[in-house]
Amino acid sequence: MGVVRQLRQISADDAGVDIAFRADVHAGLSQRQKAIPARWFYDATGSALFEDITALPEYYPTRSETDLLTRHAAEMAAAIGPHRAVVELGSGSSTKTPLLLEAIDPAAYVPVDISGDFLRDSAQALADRFPALAIYPVEADFTQRVDLPREICPLPKLGFFPGSTIGNMVARTAIDLLRNWRAALGDGSLMLIGVDRIKDIALLERAYDDPAGVTAAFNLNLLERINRELGGTIPVENFSHRAIWNDVHARIEMHLVAACAMDFTVDGRSYTMAKGETIHSENSHKYGPRDANLLLRAGGWTPIATWDDADPGFALILAEATEFRSAP
Repeated sequence: MGVVRQLRQISADDAGVDIAFRADVHAGLSQRQKAIPARWFYDATGSALFEDITALPEYYPTRSETDLLTRHAAEMAAAIGPHRAVVELGSGSSTKTPLLLEAIDPAAYVPVDISGDFLRDSAQALADRFPALAIYPVEADFTQRVDLPREICPLPKLGFFPGSTIGNMVARTAIDLLRNWRAALGDGSLMLIGVDRIKDIALLERAYDDPAGVTAAFNLNLLERINRELGGTIPVENFSHRAIWNDVHARIEMHLVAACAMDFTVDGRSYTMAKGETIHSENSHKYGPRDANLLLRAGGWTPIATWDDADPGFALILAEATEFRSAP
């Protein structure tokens, strides 16, 4: 069947700018600790840079997850069962997706991604590889409510959330997202989710601050995007990339650091930054086994199987939708 059609669920203004992007940038730059949500990394340029990051020798998560999908495909297929509609959250280029699709014989595939250009290209590549599979791309922010294609509503569903993207969110946001997708995927659904484990700090910091500077370019592209889409005058050359381990919150933090005091505008609004001040652009939380299971249970999912990569420490967890119960 191939690509059936692409659904777009993003609200844009008259200039074609995502309304939520504009709102998040202004809100984030107005805070005492400036911060912009990590999902706005992923315009076409940012998505391409992230794919480059996944191929770096320092960036272990993609290799670890791919290895898990390859080595345990038969076990996963037995636990998941055939003929489910696979709904992938934040699909990107879908490089790991064929390993799952080949193993489980799905009824349909729904990639959900915020970057429309990347979504179209990856959906077409998968359609070429799986010509009999019905593919319904949805251009949407998966952290918000997403209406699934009506054609898959009667089908049992598998949510696929790879790459440890859940780690980009603080606990309360992650739980809200898991609950939203529990409701969207419905009773009888499953979720296969990637989580990164706590490990050696030096290994973690190298993974998010590679010597080639690809991660730095990915981080700085957020400022370039603001300038491109929101008429910003941010002097990008006056910022540098920083990745640090925050032991209290068990996460890597990425920041954009001002090298000097500066003034700039975005959308005609004025902002000021002092030397050394930062824009907090990403979190990447790491989880112990109990932490990850607790997070899933709080989000409405009961873990039923775990595949772990002991070195350098990454896991794929299969969870089933917890039955909704009325309050006594």
